[in-house]
Amino acid sequence: MVYNFDEVVERHNTMSLKWDQEPSADVLPMWVADMDFRTAPEIVDALRRRVDHGVFGYTKPSERYYEAIINWFESRHGWKIERDHILYTIGVVPAVSAVIKALCRKGEKVLVMTPVYNCFFSSIRNNGCQLAAAPLKYSESDGYTIDYEALEAQAAESDVTMLLLCNPHNPGGRVWTVDELKRVGEICQRHGVKIVSDEIHCELTFDGHRYTPMATLFPDCITCVSPSKAFNIAGLQNAIIVCPDAEERAAIDRAININEICDVNPLGITAVIAAYEQGAPWLEALKSYIYENYLTVKRFLQDELPMLTMAPLEGTYLLWIDITALGITSQELSDLIKRHGLHLNPGTMYGPEGEGYIRLNVACPQSLLKEGLRRIKEAVKSI
Repeated sequence: MVYNFDEVVERHNTMSLKWDQEPSADVLPMWVADMDFRTAPEIVDALRRRVDHGVFGYTKPSERYYEAIINWFESRHGWKIERDHILYTIGVVPAVSAVIKALCRKGEKVLVMTPVYNCFFSSIRNNGCQLAAAPLKYSESDGYTIDYEALEAQAAESDVTMLLLCNPHNPGGRVWTVDELKRVGEICQRHGVKIVSDEIHCELTFDGHRYTPMATLFPDCITCVSPSKAFNIAGLQNAIIVCPDAEERAAIDRAININEICDVNPLGITAVIAAYEQGAPWLEALKSYIYENYLTVKRFLQDELPMLTMAPLEGTYLLWIDITALGITSQELSDLIKRHGLHLNPGTMYGPEGEGYIRLNVACPQSLLKEGLRRIKEAVKSI
């Protein structure tokens, strides 16, 4: 089947967080991590059939739901998930928060490798814990790499009890290799630090870069994952936690109920099943389109704005652009760009190590992307 990712889908007045909060309909939003493509037609068809049923009561996932998850990860990623190890909830951020609540005592430290997904910070803070940061190293040629000495120094602290891993990494676009993950896991094992891995971007990897589930290397790892990013179904609110330890799983289940995030909606369940049973061809086409968008940005920066650079994109649809040559802060540049009609994210959203960078979401039709790039150029040239 041929999928039309060039179609511009009108999202104004659809209660879209991304589009309807802008001060003007003329502003292009390329910030929050959802895509401007219709989801896979197989998912739409499954949802249409479910809507035609007309009854939307309280929902409990079926065995088919669990089988779809298990079969997908085993066939695509070599990860055999046990049925009893799966907990469901409404999203990966609520999942991460529930895991912290269940396994960390107030005042303990949760370790992250910064810059990193901004909701990690709020999840740690909201559960009465403290942040411990091991900044990543950055180079234009390699992108982000792990500072193992900094990671080990933090992990060795007695009050650090958990590592929140982002695999693949947001906002850096890295797909961690087996060797990198092994070294991270070994450090955590030496110091009794529990690994919790957010793998929501796991399907969005590109040629030459293979996603490795952390749990395939360290089976006691807790994994939070969802098809929401890959299939653009975040609004249907469904995610899973995979936890092999029965006592930890019971504590997490209790935290899910304490946080009142235990009820999922029937359309979310339907979408997950359709995505994992039928969505693979669409996903592969999507990845090719996103990678071409990345190449479009790369060529544009080289030709039009060579003072801005970015490392190779290995995974996600989020580009991390180095703006340090401009001599202004990431917030100042993002504000300036917004005045020119484009909304993107300043790097400091992802921790102080994000200063000097901006994050651009390229999961949109090429026509919108090219207009966004034109507005970036216009803003930069006005400095």
